[in-house]
Amino acid sequence: MADLEPSAPQDSDRQRQDTAPDQEVDRADARSANSAPERKANDSKGDRTAEAGSRDASSRVAQATDSALKPGVTSRAAPRQAYAAIDLGTNNCRLLIARPSGENFVVIDAFSRVVRLGEGLAQTGRLSDEAMARAMAALRVCADKLRRRNVHLARSVATEACRRAENGEMFIDQVREQTGIVLDVISAQEEARLAVLGCHILLEQGEGPAMIFDIGGGSTELVLIETGEVVPRILDWQSVPWGVVSLTESFPANEPESDADRLQRYRKMRLAVSTSFRDFAERLEPFRNAPGLPSPRLLGTSGTVTTLASLHLGLPQYDRRAVDGLIVEASAMRDISAQLSTLSAEKRQELPCIGRDRAELVVAGCAILETILDLWPAARLGVADRGIREGILRSLMAGARLSEQNRALARQVRAL
Repeated sequence: MADLEPSAPQDSDRQRQDTAPDQEVDRADARSANSAPERKANDSKGDRTAEAGSRDASSRVAQATDSALKPGVTSRAAPRQAYAAIDLGTNNCRLLIARPSGENFVVIDAFSRVVRLGEGLAQTGRLSDEAMARAMAALRVCADKLRRRNVHLARSVATEACRRAENGEMFIDQVREQTGIVLDVISAQEEARLAVLGCHILLEQGEGPAMIFDIGGGSTELVLIETGEVVPRILDWQSVPWGVVSLTESFPANEPESDADRLQRYRKMRLAVSTSFRDFAERLEPFRNAPGLPSPRLLGTSGTVTTLASLHLGLPQYDRRAVDGLIVEASAMRDISAQLSTLSAEKRQELPCIGRDRAELVVAGCAILETILDLWPAARLGVADRGIREGILRSLMAGARLSEQNRALARQVRAL
């Protein structure tokens, strides 16, 4: 592919579309949750909202114990009621509010802000005061949106940064006291399940096992699934403590860096990630090398893959509609990763769809992505700009439908 070219100077990252990676978002949106150009992955399998873990998730929110607000959320059924999902990660705080639409949902509001909650965590083992303040400010915005949208039911989750930090529990308590938001610090396994639930419909059609991965700020989850059922069956999964923030901080740049220095740093990143995947790689051997297996399928959901897909398309600014559901040759993503790994942070910042916030972190994401491509050598990579939040919404809505069906059945029994 052609060399990466810097974009024309931009006033700020606010020129990007609303769901740009690591970009602050504050808007209402009536877009369907599954809109995608015709050239993208086939969505003919439909929107699969029922899933094996829906009862587990719905039971946790049945009495609004992890609803977003203490006073502002009602559990009474109402027409066109709104549901919400908050995902507080190591790098971003994201909110999605939607209403059911048949087996699908329509987004009515969303918010995303870079908070760098895990900044410095790799060195200190603690969330810094500055990082907690950034996250708290973003969560206050989320709380206000939940009140104004009169959200019926919400689930709010925190991931790797709060799992690892010594003061993670203290921060969770502070969030509840100051915003009313009750954050559920979910396990890596639950994080993987929600990511799969949120994006699996974008997988290429095909036979045999497929891999879905989510490169986060503080961890990366890989999930091997069987797609023959309405809801994918998880065959195996792995979570490693390498995300774009944790990997970047563990292998800091020593400026000034030469091209050789940057290449050496990139190789060290890849080696660290590859080592952490070693046990999982051994478990994958029967799925990779057995005779007669179909070509492997791969789908990624993360700011890394959406950013690289944007560069592949030559977009002047991020556009979710062009990226979500795109199928890209894996070799093209490797080429872009190799080019980015040799650029300085200043040069990376000049590229469209990267900008200031992601310039430091994208190389670590590339190192993780290339290692995944070594692990599961698919010829093509599916790109998803959806994941945990969408998985939460589908789980909540599936649980609500199940509850309504049970209530209807009870009414029929009483009428006998």
